[in-house]
Formats: sequence, structure tokens, C-alpha cells
Amino acid sequence: MDKVISADGTPIAYEAVGNGPVVVLVGGAFCDHNATAELAAALSADFTAVSYDRRGRGESGDTLPYAVDREIADIEALIRHFGDRAVLYGISSGAALCLLATAAGAPVDAVAALEPPYRVGADAPKVPDGYTDTLVALTSAGRRGDAVAFFMTEAVGQPAEAVEQARKLPMWPGLEAMAHTLAYDAHVMGGDPSALPERMLAAFPVPVLAVHSNASPEWLARGAVTVAATVPDGTLAALDGSFHEVPAATLAPVLTEFYQRVR
Repeated sequence: MDKVISADGTPIAYEAVGNGPVVVLVGGAFCDHNATAELAAALSADFTAVSYDRRGRGESGDTLPYAVDREIADIEALIRHFGDRAVLYGISSGAALCLLATAAGAPVDAVAALEPPYRVGADAPKVPDGYTDTLVALTSAGRRGDAVAFFMTEAVGQPAEAVEQARKLPMWPGLEAMAHTLAYDAHVMGGDPSALPERMLAAFPVPVLAVHSNASPEWLARGAVTVAATVPDGTLAALDGSFHEVPAATLAPVLTEFYQRVR
């Protein structure tokens, strides 16, 4: 993978495909660049699509102490490596990070956000007090698997039995490897992953396409609906997909139309 150097000296690893205007693809929890590679390929006929390892993941560095501003700077470094401006796509906490980066002044012309996990309804999973501190304590003690399980039960709302089954799957070691970044995602979501940044969204400077899967729980869909309704220039797209995911073949044409319309 190629790398850019962020403002604090951290190397950020990326892969780029295609030609044309730049779109930076930002993954959520447990995502490295591979999570957005299929979507990047689907967008590559019209865009230079950049998938990257967020700091602390994959081949990217991880300068401490963590700060959301450092992740925003990573996005800015990627954009400036390829040109003057870009559009963004993010999923889950990556969608929230795209919104934060743009509101902070990153050179972005439009944002597509798939199910940013803002908890705006009574049916959303309630995270316990001290959620972020607990994640840090577990990973600092080497209990990475317990940190993953804590996230899956408390933040996602999965039953403990399902998590115990997940521990036996081949993917589990990969989840453990990124367990320390769950606290990073919590900081992106406001420190307590429940707060909708209404003031920021109400003054949002660029068009936003908020997307949700028709197969996601209502509380996740409601996050996208609320974002689209709160920003000054918001569009909502409900697409066929699975839990917290829309296939690249379905999503790419919708993103392409949106980006080309607003640029």
C-alpha cells in the first residue's frame, strides 16, 4: 500500500483506483481499507476512489494520544495528496467522521453517510455509563476479546449468545486486532456514542446524502433519516441491503449520481 504522512507525522496507508474527481471512503468499526475496496472498484469508472486504513488499523500508524482532530487531519492529508478538494463517503462511525471533518473545514464538496449510528430513538441500544473508559481499560489490560464482546453487546445490541458464537469464527482474531480503535470510534461519536450533533448538522456547509439499508434496525435507519432532515441540503436514500450494509453494486450508482449532481 502507498502512504501519506498526516499532520502529526503519522503514516496513513491507502489504495487508490480509477481516475477523475477524488472520493475518499471512510470505514467504521473494525474496518480497514478492505471494507471499502469493492465500493471503490465500483466507483472507479468515474472517480479516483481512495480506500484507507484509519489510524491504528492495518498498515497505518497510531500516534498517541488519540484525538478526533488527528483523524480529521488524516482525511485532509489524503485529499491534498490527490488534489485540492474531494467528496466523502463513510459508513457507521466513518460516516460521523466524514461529517465532523467537513464541518471542521476539510476541503469537501459533498458527503454521503451510510447509517451514522446516532441514537435518536428510545429503541436504540443504550450504552452504559463509562462506555469509552471501559473499552480503554479492557484493551489496556490485554483483554481485547472482552472489549470486542463489550462493544457488540452494549453498543450494537447483539445478544450475548450470538457474541459467544462469534468468538469461534475465523474473523474473531481480526476483530481483536482492532479492538483498541473501538474507543476511537466512541470519541468520534461524541465520547458517548449516543449524541446527535444537531447544532453542527443544522449549519452543515455542503450537500449530504444520508443512506440506510431497508434491512437495518429501525434505530439505525432513523439516524440516517434524522441527518437528512437536519442538514440544510439533505437527501435520503433507502436502499436494499442487509444489516448495516448496502452492496456496492446497489450503492455505487446512487453515490455517483449524487456526487455528479452536487459538484
